[in-house]
Amino acid sequence: MTTLATDATVGQIAAGTPAAVRVFEKYGIDFCCGGGTGLGEACRARGLEPDSVLAEIDRAAAVPGEDITDWRTAPLDALIDHIVGTHHVYLKANLPRIEAMIAKVAAAHGASAPEIGGVFGAMKAELDAHMMKEEVILFPMIRSGRGAGTMGPIRVMLAEHDSAGEALGQLRALTNGFTAPESACNTWSALYFELAELERDLHRHIHLENNILFPRALGRA
Repeated sequence: MTTLATDATVGQIAAGTPAAVRVFEKYGIDFCCGGGTGLGEACRARGLEPDSVLAEIDRAAAVPGEDITDWRTAPLDALIDHIVGTHHVYLKANLPRIEAMIAKVAAAHGASAPEIGGVFGAMKAELDAHMMKEEVILFPMIRSGRGAGTMGPIRVMLAEHDSAGEALGQLRALTNGFTAPESACNTWSALYFELAELERDLHRHIHLENNILFPRALGRA
């Protein structure tokens, strides 16, 4: 059984028990940008019983498949390598592809398709710049042992994470939870699948930075 109490934050629980991410996603509990919220409060907002959620997290932890690396204690270089090699690589490959799919669906279906290009385009531009700033400025500072002096850059990264989270929320609302209509063509259905995967990856990406990397770099974890 998990030893975490219901007054632990959802970010702490996700950091200590990676399988909790699957449970939080199932119930729509924000464990990345909203990682500072206590589990009890997050559960009450969703009409959930905290002890039941903790029990479900225990069951999820017993199922293989989730990344079980304890990033709270792994070397910071390894954590940064994981973020760049897994999440940055994913975004760089898939953001342009999804953008092209959005344009294709809009051209083929016109007014019957939701207008998501503007929201997605702004989010993509911000994420492209965000990754560049991390790879060129912030991550090298952390790697060189200057993490204690990164408060300014980290504040910017946190604000941009919030912006990405808001954009994801808008995309989810505009697409009815990434649910394509019955009349949708294959490209339309595939687009919504890819948007859901993007949301899933970004949640994990932001969680690793907000709840683990940044506090460790600043000496707060």
